Amino acid sequence: MTLLCALSLSAQDIQKFVKWQMETYPELRLLDIYKSCFQDYMGAEHLVSDSERVKTYLDEELETTTLDELMPWYYEPCGIDSNYYRVSIRAIKEDIITEELLLDAFVRSANSVERPSVELWRDRWHVIIGTIDKMQLDLPHYDEDKVFIDSILTVGKYAISHSPEYREAYHPHYRIVIRRIFEKEIKPILKKE
Repeated sequence: MTLLCALSLSAQDIQKFVKWQMETYPELRLLDIYKSCFQDYMGAEHLVSDSERVKTYLDEELETTTLDELMPWYYEPCGIDSNYYRVSIRAIKEDIITEELLLDAFVRSANSVERPSVELWRDRWHVIIGTIDKMQLDLPHYDEDKVFIDSILTVGKYAISHSPEYREAYHPHYRIVIRRIFEKEIKPILKKE
């Protein structure tokens, strides 16, 4: 299973994804590429058991951000395979979708599938980082980020935050939604805009 998982990635797909990320987010670091990839493979960082807490956190984000701070997109695919999508809270702030719709889609996405093991994710990341290493990118803090990522994977963890540079430049405010829910329930509404 591990070998099959790792082999399903092509160097060309990895390179295409990384180049797109670098063009779209020139301030990103390896941490941000990693985060997008693990979100695409692992989904939301945890199961959601307290919907009220999730709603409170989203309410705070909606109250403390302005449209000018948010990225101009309503959604973008995560990672290489687009198993999940990032849906921006911009879509709520512009009254295109409701807060309830996004929260429901996020909670169902977080709780809908059995999360792959960290070991499978680590094997997949090693294939990804092997290709990225060969690209010889000039990303800031590359070696430091690579060591940090290895250190969390070694202790059986995988989730990290966006880099400070990414947060400062792009103000990421989104929720992760699994592709089947996104395409059926959210994308048709967003496509009308």
